[in-house]
Amino acid sequence: MKTYAPKLFALLLLTTILFSCSKEDDGVYFNENSEVVNAKVAYSPIESEIIGLVNAHRTSLGLNALRTLDIVSGVADGHTEYMIEVGQISHDNFSERAQILMDQADAKTVGENVAYGYSTAEGVVNGWLNSDSHRKIIENPDYTHFGISTESNTENKNYFTNIFIKK
Repeated sequence: MKTYAPKLFALLLLTTILFSCSKEDDGVYFNENSEVVNAKVAYSPIESEIIGLVNAHRTSLGLNALRTLDIVSGVADGHTEYMIEVGQISHDNFSERAQILMDQADAKTVGENVAYGYSTAEGVVNGWLNSDSHRKIIENPDYTHFGISTESNTENKNYFTNIFIKK
């Protein structure tokens, strides 16, 4: 009678090696209780201007102005730092950011816009508004809160993450 134990063990070992990769670091940091570190956010002038421009656009359409929420901006900041680290804009790990906001900010839905290279708040907001998919996120009437993060890389190119939630 043949024994399949060595083959089964080898298959199990191979499967473990192939599928047990560590998560990419997306710049969201946790304390020992697995909660997002949620520090008070101080917005830069360009971030404050983006907040104002997005809300001005929304109210011009009869939509509610969004309120900033520190935890949303903190999660956005983690993603902006991640994009700078990897050197490209992306929505990598969006589902993880969304889940964090659902768990810790009581978000019901989450949307995200990212951008790179704009030097002004007006430029990035106009870029988002000129893109159907980005504009739909900004103009979603269900959103109630948002957060923004803007950081520059070593070449002084700006990266942006704007996250929207419905509470």
